[in-house]
Amino acid sequence: MRIQIVDAFTTSPFAGNPAGVCLLPAGQWPDDSRLRQVAAELNHSETAFALPLPAGVESGGEMVEGTDWEIRWFTPLVETNLCGHATLATAHTLRREGLLTGPVRFHSRFSGVLTARGEDDGSITLDFPAAPPTEVPVPAGLAEALGVRPQAAYRTGALGDLLTVLPDEAAVRAVRPDLGAVAALTRREGLRGVIVTAPAASAGLEYDFVSRFFSPAEGIPEDPVTGSAHTALAPYWSARLGRPDGVTGLQASARTGLVATSLHGDRVHLSGHAVTVLEATLHA
Repeated sequence: MRIQIVDAFTTSPFAGNPAGVCLLPAGQWPDDSRLRQVAAELNHSETAFALPLPAGVESGGEMVEGTDWEIRWFTPLVETNLCGHATLATAHTLRREGLLTGPVRFHSRFSGVLTARGEDDGSITLDFPAAPPTEVPVPAGLAEALGVRPQAAYRTGALGDLLTVLPDEAAVRAVRPDLGAVAALTRREGLRGVIVTAPAASAGLEYDFVSRFFSPAEGIPEDPVTGSAHTALAPYWSARLGRPDGVTGLQASARTGLVATSLHGDRVHLSGHAVTVLEATLHA
């Protein structure tokens, strides 16, 4: 099995969010246990496995084209329903290997058909379902788990995250969560993870808002750059800032990364660059 490590949502190696990418040969999926073992061995927040589909068959009610692939994502612990950075990394790998010249459609098990297209500047744009947030009371224990009291909290529907709003960028950067408490809270509330976010420190920066993402119950203490979280962050900040044509987020993790977003009805476009940093062959 060939494996590539790709840093997504960055133009520089060793920044953004690293993802494992495994392009599988046509045929049947390997056993789930095998996929979990590979993802655990790589130990990145997500590893994407992509399987080419023969043209003309039907997948999830959609007729498959010649550039269609099935895609699945695994954390070191579980299979996840949606992942932005590993999808971007997969599209980058397909284009780099000459397997993608136009748009590609990824058929996912839980999030429908996701489209990726390459742009002239070398970036890739993903077309994902939007996850408009709905305000809810701040859950008991959240302030203690984060070490800061949120101004507001929002559920993100099928995405399964809790979006929490902090007063300013400095507060987001200063968060030092009790990861055990965050894991307990997300399990109790039936959540994938917790997003913290705030407006950019000042106008004129290359980004409009900042965020961080914690999902320790799924094996991700802090995710460096979470594309899927921006399917909720984009609707929230576009409405709050009056910018439906597009806002850009900086994920303020240690590695950092930029995600450009724009709203298109019930879809969100997420754009970013990617860099391949490692190619290897798994012999086990």
